[in-house]
Amino acid sequence: MKNRKFIYLRSTLLLSFVLILFSGCDDDTWPLSREVSDEIDFAKFGNNPEVFIDGFSGGLEYLPFEGSKLDAFSVDTEVKYAGTASMRFDIPNFGDPDAELGFAGAIFPDYGGRDLSGYDALTFWAKATKAATINQIGFGSDFGDNVYRDIKDQYLVTKQNLRISTGWTKYIIPIPDPSKLVNESGMFWYAEGPENGDGYTFWIDELKFEKLGTVAQPRPAIFEGEDLEAQAFIGIQGKIPDEGLTQTLNLPSGNNETVLAAPSYFTFSSSNVEVVRVNQLGFLSPVGVGTAEITATLGGVKAKGSALLEVSGGFEFAPVPPARDPATVISIFSDAYANVLVDNYNGFFGGQTTIGGAIEIIEDVENIIVYENLNFVATSFTNPTVDASGMTFLHVDIRTEETIDPGDSIILELIDFGPDSVFGGGDDTGGGITFTSGDLESGAWISLDIPLVNFTNNTGGGLSGFANGAKTNVAQVVFASGTISSIVVDNIYFYTE
Repeated sequence: MKNRKFIYLRSTLLLSFVLILFSGCDDDTWPLSREVSDEIDFAKFGNNPEVFIDGFSGGLEYLPFEGSKLDAFSVDTEVKYAGTASMRFDIPNFGDPDAELGFAGAIFPDYGGRDLSGYDALTFWAKATKAATINQIGFGSDFGDNVYRDIKDQYLVTKQNLRISTGWTKYIIPIPDPSKLVNESGMFWYAEGPENGDGYTFWIDELKFEKLGTVAQPRPAIFEGEDLEAQAFIGIQGKIPDEGLTQTLNLPSGNNETVLAAPSYFTFSSSNVEVVRVNQLGFLSPVGVGTAEITATLGGVKAKGSALLEVSGGFEFAPVPPARDPATVISIFSDAYANVLVDNYNGFFGGQTTIGGAIEIIEDVENIIVYENLNFVATSFTNPTVDASGMTFLHVDIRTEETIDPGDSIILELIDFGPDSVFGGGDDTGGGITFTSGDLESGAWISLDIPLVNFTNNTGGGLSGFANGAKTNVAQVVFASGTISSIVVDNIYFYTE
């Protein structure tokens, strides 16, 4: 098994738990806990448990996500489980022009706030036109518009991959800790895309919060229940990943149900606050050299999972690129040069496992790209594509965060979309260079200056060799590996001498 050196990365300790580097917190976000005067008389909120029973409950609103099919939701008086109406959700087909991002999703908030502390679950009946799996569904999403709280989606709960069928079935989404929900505005939310490219319809009825009394045996977890060892750096702050925060409860059926629970449900602790401090949202601030163990509880129950952090000095940045005449450089990603317009740093192609790819800001002065769980990933720049025909080299700085074993390799590819500037138009070309274990170094930056004429080998995808193209419509830089999981990337640019 590889010896991994996990580094704090901005977005989260992702699925394989690399901690992404990011800039320091502002004064208004660290720490988030504040002292409150004993003289304050807190408002009392209604405890109406109903969300949709034949119609919207009082105060409920419908707010679609940006990019969603706007008319995906409607009230259906023909199909219902009970009463006179149900909630109908029409999921678009892939490519539906009315769904900008190819999905349907919305929140249903009540910004007056409700006291849900007397209930232990959100329940509803649901059916669909075909067997399907709803990507995400739950409660606690409010777009941050609750005037009594300054934290967006503070008590968000997400049930992932909810399987529904063509027959009416009751579903239960447990509340991780009801005592937290004394003023909740996020009554319900969902996000779902087409199934195998095809849209479908599902219905929800009798949507309400209930006190079942038989939701029991809490088993919270952080870091997906794993005990991790990680390396951190003074002044480089990170965050416990929301994806690894879960609560598992036993339902009346006897089955266990696991949901993602927002950080605010947990109480995080550091074994040594002189080394690492942690706040109520799971933000970690290394402040001294040494080691500290991060643990948590939820509702007084110790969460499974921990992170033992070893804090050392500052993070080593990539080498500063040489000063070059801007006319001789086409920069894709670098703080040293003006960059072209980039569509994304992770296009999430079919079959891809790679996560990350957002720009990570280090100490407000440096940017990096982080990829985790790597198999293949593309940085894409198609609007417009890049004319690299006058360039002679591609430069990339790469840092791997795990031991390098014999047989390890990373492939770097360039893809040209051809004269039509469209992916898959039949005139695409591509080629790659393979860097083996002898070219790589664990925990250190390697600087690659690769002649463009070397991109001659077809590495897959049915493309002819890149050298056969004119390099006038370069659109992607691809990183791929079957053995290296975690890389940090900086300074991607073409240049000529």
